[in-house]
Amino acid sequence: MKNVVIALSGGMDSSSLLIRLLAENYQITALAFDYGQKHKIELERAESLCVFLKGKGYPVTFQVIELKGLSQLLNSTLVEGGDEIPEGHYEEETMKDTFVPNRNKIFSSLIQAVALSIAMKTDSIVQVAMGIHSGDHAIYPDCRQSFRDLDYQAFAEGNWESDKVAYYTPYLDFDKSQVLSDGLAACQQLGLDYQDVYSRTNTSYKPILIKDHWYSDFKSSSSIERIEAFMTLGLQDAVAYADENGVQTWETVCTHTKNVIEAYTSSDFSSSTSSRSK
Repeated sequence: MKNVVIALSGGMDSSSLLIRLLAENYQITALAFDYGQKHKIELERAESLCVFLKGKGYPVTFQVIELKGLSQLLNSTLVEGGDEIPEGHYEEETMKDTFVPNRNKIFSSLIQAVALSIAMKTDSIVQVAMGIHSGDHAIYPDCRQSFRDLDYQAFAEGNWESDKVAYYTPYLDFDKSQVLSDGLAACQQLGLDYQDVYSRTNTSYKPILIKDHWYSDFKSSSSIERIEAFMTLGLQDAVAYADENGVQTWETVCTHTKNVIEAYTSSDFSSSTSSRSK
């Protein structure tokens, strides 16, 4: 079988790509990273999805890479000890606070090392798969094609047999709803219920613990983008949502999301973000 190493965060994008890779008959090594993020539930969800898929007979190997001691040295709202994670639309200027310095470069280096090791053992081409998409480009420069090209150039320059490793980023020009649509198509191709897959994901930067159960928030930027994708496709999300008042209905979640999107599109943020992302 073809081999691929995927950065599996436990979120909707990388999980959709995971299902897509299985539909394309890849043998998968899925790596998740514990870098001291506040939303560690994503690691549990990533493992849960891989265990579920492996139980269905799919060739998935999962491992968490622990980067102990890193979070206390990083300046980001996403890591433990950081400031409060901002709420609002995912392209607003304040969302830059959720950027983790050099995160994708750190992850990429480790994934490349694993991919090259597999390639040398099997004497075959191994893909490095990442679920980055167009919605990331404005706020996260390490998700842009220009970064990916330079990152691969540095990898190729510093390793023997680097030509055995190639990048696979099929969602680079997709928006969130297109990513979800592709993941749903892959689920159908594999005969999987999309709820079984996406209930085992977490996109929320501010998950809420209620009576030993983790719920997604619906006010942080990552959640807004995910909810909008499900709304665009006319589907209800498979994960449950809550806020400081407790568990909320899907209708309440959608209403809040619509209000945030309308407020953003009528503000000056949208035009400034558009020019900033170019």
